[in-house]
Amino acid sequence: MSASNQDGHDEKFKRKAISVKEGQAKILSFVGKGEQERVALPEAQGRILAEDIYAPHPYPHFRRSGMDGFALLSNDTIGCSTDKPVFLEVVDEIPCGSLPSVSLIPGTVARIMTGAKVPDEADAVVMFEMTESTESQGKAYIELKREIKSGSNITPVGLELKEGDLILEKGRRLSAGEISVLATFGIYSVPVIKRPLVAIFSTGSELLGVEEPLQDGRIRNSNTYMLASQIRDAGGEPYILEAIADDLATARQKVQEAFVLYDMVVTTGGVSVGDFDIMADLVSGEDVDMLFNKITMRPGSVTTGAVKDGKLLFALSGNPGACFVGFELFVRPAIGTMLGISQPFLKEIQATLGREYVKVNNFTRFVRGRLELEEGRLVAYPAMLDESSVMVTIKDSDVLIVIPPSSRGVQPGERVTVLQLPGAR
Repeated sequence: MSASNQDGHDEKFKRKAISVKEGQAKILSFVGKGEQERVALPEAQGRILAEDIYAPHPYPHFRRSGMDGFALLSNDTIGCSTDKPVFLEVVDEIPCGSLPSVSLIPGTVARIMTGAKVPDEADAVVMFEMTESTESQGKAYIELKREIKSGSNITPVGLELKEGDLILEKGRRLSAGEISVLATFGIYSVPVIKRPLVAIFSTGSELLGVEEPLQDGRIRNSNTYMLASQIRDAGGEPYILEAIADDLATARQKVQEAFVLYDMVVTTGGVSVGDFDIMADLVSGEDVDMLFNKITMRPGSVTTGAVKDGKLLFALSGNPGACFVGFELFVRPAIGTMLGISQPFLKEIQATLGREYVKVNNFTRFVRGRLELEEGRLVAYPAMLDESSVMVTIKDSDVLIVIPPSSRGVQPGERVTVLQLPGAR
């Protein structure tokens, strides 16, 4: 397309380019925190906590033995030595999960297992290996040849957490460690933020269903399934809707119906400046407020954001690479903010460029790549194929390398900012 035609289309769609950060700010100004619900603990994996959780009791809530041994009164061992051993009678046995059955008095001990409740009278536990067992007149004794300090091998009440301590903060994603903590404190009904319901449309008469046989001149609708995976990973609930052919009236009807049923709408395709790219026309309608329809980035400069009745519409590129990047920069933070995540954006870190990047552009590029640790430093390698239409390198990338506008490219060894993709090692 010639420059004049490009300019003409930009004028037609009133495209005014803004930066990524400006676009993100516009989006987040319309995002509110989602509603709260409660789910059973087994269903809480991956959900976002809606409330701060405080310890309802200390942990541990009873004194526990730190090892297999004998619970005793440390005063009984004062002055004990190899030359002056003491003999203490074994009067009880306490398996883990059981309670003491005999009160200890001076001169007595209880055999105890790791994790079992220490008798109230005892103030120390001595390991089996430090004792010798003996019998006298039908009674069991242990022989000790060294003093045992008060508190030895006993885990005190509240060592890890005191009653009322903050144990999990709202906005935290629940994984194995958090689930363990909730279970430890008997919190079976977990307050979480409802997953936003996200409708996914793809547009374009060239699309085939993934189950259809290949046809000349047409491509399978892969972006829809990629977006569904990204949405689910971000904490949303994706709903794949029927693809829309290149028809404005049909698209408008389908999108309006989706706004009624879902919390957010994401489309892929139909956002460039061609005559058949209908999403550009759709977001310029009177019933939709367009937030932006051009971003100073590559790929995906025509990524579009709009709002209708307080609900967001994201119109992403039909090119897989651009669609992927557009989601990570705009849709993921919106979903994260709805869930109450405190840091909804991709994590930024600094790295050294490992291979030259020769493309020049007046827009910031977000280049798919991988991050390696080499001789104590992080090195970012751009993907060899990073065209907007290329999809195969998405699976091999764990970062987006930020390449600022440049007329000379970027050389190996230069410092660059990279955005860590979810699941990056």
